[in-house]
Amino acid sequence: MAKDVLCEVNSCTHWAQENKCSASSIYIVSNRPEDTHKSEETDCKTFEAK
Repeated sequence: MAKDVLCEVNSCTHWAQENKCSASSIYIVSNRPEDTHKSEETDCKTFEAK
């Protein structure tokens, strides 16, 4: 389990109680071609729908 990773997307397979992520690793990518400076400019590729 990834330590201290929080997630509010409770429709994800990896979502656990207290908004914790139970994935063994996390993969996040930029969703824009330029440098990323804000969280809104990223996407979690670890997401799997329940």
